Amino acid sequence: MAKTGLTIRFWVIAGAALLGAFITLQLGLWQLSRAAEKQALQADIDARAALPPLDTAALGGSQAPHAWMHRRVSLRGHWLDRHTVYLENRQMDGKPGFYVLTPLQLDGAAQVVLVQRGWVQRHFNDRTALPELPPAVGTVQVDGRIAPPPAKLYAFESREQGKIRQNLDLAGFAQETGLPLAAYSILQTGPQGDGLLRDWAAIQTGVAKHHGYAFQWFALSGLITVLFIWFQIVRRFIIIR
Repeated sequence: MAKTGLTIRFWVIAGAALLGAFITLQLGLWQLSRAAEKQALQADIDARAALPPLDTAALGGSQAPHAWMHRRVSLRGHWLDRHTVYLENRQMDGKPGFYVLTPLQLDGAAQVVLVQRGWVQRHFNDRTALPELPPAVGTVQVDGRIAPPPAKLYAFESREQGKIRQNLDLAGFAQETGLPLAAYSILQTGPQGDGLLRDWAAIQTGVAKHHGYAFQWFALSGLITVLFIWFQIVRRFIIIR
């Protein structure tokens, strides 16, 4: 009777160990598949970035399709300074400050694009004190890349207005200003002669994160297997001997 109980216990533990090892193994394989997807996405982003820059004529005719995301651009237009917005609580190089956003009216087109012009440090004693940007008179050339609108930080549901904001909703901003804004933004790159820092973070799809998760799941699967073999087979064999 006792032997039967031990046999049942062994097979229950064996089944649980097999199930745990199988599930964790599958989770590791799933993480590897996610890593492969992210690698393909990163390769696609890098390939787009290597293409020749789009010019004003290309963007002025229509909204940019998804295939244009992360493409380089070289645009000509003039700043609509009165609509400049400062997004607060944004960091660059570990310092708090503002992202400066200004609409750019493209030359020879009705299209207006929102440009993330760069970052500027905030005043430590007065958060409402805004930096003075050099006036841009006439036509300017803006080099950069097509990017999604600025990432949103946590904020209570309320419609923000004014120069200083926590977030900016592109559709709401277009309605507020009456501007025919494109459904994307331009992340400006190039010289920093206007006093704005443009040390933007490189685009990373998080491949290393999935490899790390896969390693953890595979290690857990291996640990379950090793513990089962040691305690239920090897150790029992040693005791019997």
